[in-house]
Amino acid sequence: MFAVFKRELRAYFQTPTGFIFMGLFLLLTGIYFTFGNLLTGSSFFTNFLGSILFIYLFAIPLLTMRLFSEEKRQKTDQLLLTNPVSVTAIVCGKFLAATVVYIGTLLFTVLYAIVIAMYGDLQVWETFGSYIGIIFLGMCYISLGIFISAGTENQITAALISFFALMFIWLIDSMVQMIPSDTRTGIISAVVLLAAILLFLFLNTKNWVIVLGTAAAGALVITGFYLFNPGVYYGFIQRFLGWFSLNRRYDAFTMGLLKYDALVYYASFSFLFLFLTVRKIEKRRWN
Repeated sequence: MFAVFKRELRAYFQTPTGFIFMGLFLLLTGIYFTFGNLLTGSSFFTNFLGSILFIYLFAIPLLTMRLFSEEKRQKTDQLLLTNPVSVTAIVCGKFLAATVVYIGTLLFTVLYAIVIAMYGDLQVWETFGSYIGIIFLGMCYISLGIFISAGTENQITAALISFFALMFIWLIDSMVQMIPSDTRTGIISAVVLLAAILLFLFLNTKNWVIVLGTAAAGALVITGFYLFNPGVYYGFIQRFLGWFSLNRRYDAFTMGLLKYDALVYYASFSFLFLFLTVRKIEKRRWN
């Protein structure tokens, strides 16, 4: 794993990717800090940290787009997969390399906090909590970007899909407020979700027995809840989409609260997409 980690970390600075990511991030954060804090005389540093989350919609895809797509394009993925290194170690090594570059770049913004502390009133615990939240939130974004990169051999395609996926997660809270929460909408949402699961199973297994069995079990569950506990469907889509709301859980950190349930959620989210990446590569490895 450490061999892959060192290889990927070195690759970030042997190609323009690492420098573009760091340059774009530092340029935009510098603009945010100048106009949001220096020119206005504001010492609310947590507002600055919250505002730079939007930058990651553009920056994280740059960081993750080449991790697997470039390997596939150059056909070096076969050499990597035939090495005596497990797929899990490969994925974790690439993830750690991207995370180190991400955190290393984020640490430059500590200089802004020092400026606030010297000439203003820095909210220390709120700032500390915000940094913890941003680090874990960024790890979630990176794991999603790696998963997407493993599914294509075109870096631009990987970057665009990652951007739109992160944008969807960013807009979840706004979309939830516009979706009706009545029981009928909940039932329709459950049926659509079941259809999406069946499509995923078919594309990955090509096994009609598994697909039909899942369809029958899902239909039975949906019907059972409708007959005996229809209240489950009230606000169903809001609860389901709320599970993917990463930014909502970040809000507690800006108040200086170290929410362990949010940390566990972020860690679980990252683990899930890293696991799915491993399974995707394993499937290609044996096909």
